[in-house]
Amino acid sequence: MPSPAPDTLWFTRCPVPTATGIAADQGRLAAEFAADGIAVRSLQDAPPEVAADHHFTHALTGLFREGGNVPALWARSRGERTRLIGLTWIEERQVVLVRAGSGVGGPAGLRGLRLAVPHHGIGIDFWRAMALAGFAGALSLAGLTLADATLVEVPAGEAGGQWSAELAALRAGTVDAVYVKGALAVEAARRIGAEVAVELDAAPDRRARVNNGTPRPVTVHQRLLDEHPDLVVRFLAVLLEAADWAAESPAEVARILQAETGAGAEGVAGAYAEGSHRTLHLDLSEERLGLLARQERFLHGQGFLDAPVDIRAWTDPEPLRAARALLDRRRSASV
Repeated sequence: MPSPAPDTLWFTRCPVPTATGIAADQGRLAAEFAADGIAVRSLQDAPPEVAADHHFTHALTGLFREGGNVPALWARSRGERTRLIGLTWIEERQVVLVRAGSGVGGPAGLRGLRLAVPHHGIGIDFWRAMALAGFAGALSLAGLTLADATLVEVPAGEAGGQWSAELAALRAGTVDAVYVKGALAVEAARRIGAEVAVELDAAPDRRARVNNGTPRPVTVHQRLLDEHPDLVVRFLAVLLEAADWAAESPAEVARILQAETGAGAEGVAGAYAEGSHRTLHLDLSEERLGLLARQERFLHGQGFLDAPVDIRAWTDPEPLRAARALLDRRRSASV
C-alpha cells in the first residue's frame, strides 16, 4: 500500500535568486497543494527543533532544496539519499577585491598575493569552499593555480555580516585579496572602498565562474520521490511557472530579490546582470551537468566531500520532464 501523503511539504532556498523564492512570495506553492490539505512551509520559518541543520544535511524527507551546490554535494557524499532534479545558472556577481590604490589588476596580478580563506566552525564550510573556488577560477584566467598564491587562514568571527572577517583582514593589511559574491558583497565592497581586481563575470568561459551557486541545484529526498512522485512533479511545475512569470516581471523580481537577499536596490542591481530575471528556469542540460561535475571534482580534491559523487547517477531527469508535460497540459486545458 502506498504511504499516506505528508501533511507538510518543506522548502528551503539560499538568500539568492531562486524560482522557489519567487513561487513562495507569490503564494503559488501554497495554492498548488491547498486542495490536498498539504501545507507548504519554508524551513527558514520553522522552529529550531524542526529546522535543525536540514538546509545542509537534507535529512528531512519532505524537503525541496534550491540552494548552493556545496552543501548539496556534501550531503550526497555522506550517504544522504537525495536526487538532483534540476539546475539553474544565474550570473551572481563574483569578484576578487583588493585595497584601493594597491595597483593590483587582472588575474595575473594575483600571483604571489595573500588570499583570504575564511574558516567557519560549521559542518560544511561552504564559505571556505566558495573562496577557494573563486580564487581558483580567477587565477585560471591567467594560467595560474592556487599554488601560485599564498592562502591565509581568516577565522570568522561570532558576529558580523557576510565576508566581514575577510574584509576586516583586507582593511588591516593582513591579506591582499578577498573573494566576494552577490548583492550584499556589492554593498560591503562599496562601504570599505575596496577595488575590483578581477571581475569573474566578465570571463567568457563559464568554467571560471563555477562555484557554490553556479550551477545551483534543486534536490529532493529519494523517499519522497519514491513514495509520492506526483507531489515532486507538481512542485517542479510550480517552479517552472514561477520562472516564466519572472521572465516577464523584472520590477517585481527586483523587489522580491531585495527581500530574499536582505540587500537594497543598489546592491541587487549591482549583483545581478541585466536580464537575470529571465534565467530562473530549471534544466538538466549536458552543459550544466558538466559544470556541476567540474565543481564536484574541485570540492573532492580540496577535501570538502566525504566521498566522490557520481553526478550522472545522482541525477533523475524524469520529474522535470513530467513537470514540463504537466504544465503544458494545464495551459492547453485553460485555452
